[in-house]
Amino acid sequence: MSQQRNVWFRRFPPAESAPTGIDSGAECELVCFPHAGGSAAYWKSLAVALAPTVDVVAVQYPGRLDRLAEPPVEDLHLLADLITEALGPPGERPRALLGHSMGASLAYEVAVRLARRPGDEPQLLVVSARRGPAAARGRDRDWPVGDAQLVRRIRGLGGTDAIVLDDPDWLELILPALRGDYRALASYEDTPGRPLSCPVVALAGNRDQEATVEEIRTWGEQTSGDFRTQVFEGGHFFLNHHAGDVIDLIRGLLPTRAG
Repeated sequence: MSQQRNVWFRRFPPAESAPTGIDSGAECELVCFPHAGGSAAYWKSLAVALAPTVDVVAVQYPGRLDRLAEPPVEDLHLLADLITEALGPPGERPRALLGHSMGASLAYEVAVRLARRPGDEPQLLVVSARRGPAAARGRDRDWPVGDAQLVRRIRGLGGTDAIVLDDPDWLELILPALRGDYRALASYEDTPGRPLSCPVVALAGNRDQEATVEEIRTWGEQTSGDFRTQVFEGGHFFLNHHAGDVIDLIRGLLPTRAG
């Protein structure tokens, strides 16, 4: 494992049987992208549940946890470029991408970049709680303009523990990443067209005001391959309340070495 890969990716738990930290017996590599303000740790329960059959690789963005000293990247296209470079080729195992909220846009942009390299397009893209690019284009963007409004927005989404938002010391630590991520989202324009041929699965919460079921269904316009939508009860962070069902769904979707 290269130093660059150590910086960008986390595995839970470590694969002690492999010196490189990669479980060579895994059937698939699943690269997971967290939401705005989130960290690689968001995917820990998924990684533990899918091991050892699936090698879950969680992306750690700059500006949080062990990368706290680094400034956040405020351009999703630049961030996608950096992550794609760090990923390298897929190797012998098939690769799939999964992203939630802002992470869904990043997973899509990384998939687009991988698809430009012969033989590197992922075999599956799963996007969650993020409206499809076609639904986002031309839409007015009501982004927070100050820290107080930003905190209210995050609190309303329900993905961050209230104890963190109510603690001034914790809030001071996470605000730079939140500001950077929302600035990146405010300026983001998707890669247009239908650049993918891999299957795409879109996950939606039926009470998510950030990305309605109808908006999420427009992800089908980004691929010439198969597309399906799976709807769950809940709001923007429905994943937190349906972890078992989501894990079972993803386990059934993932490709294997034998195809």
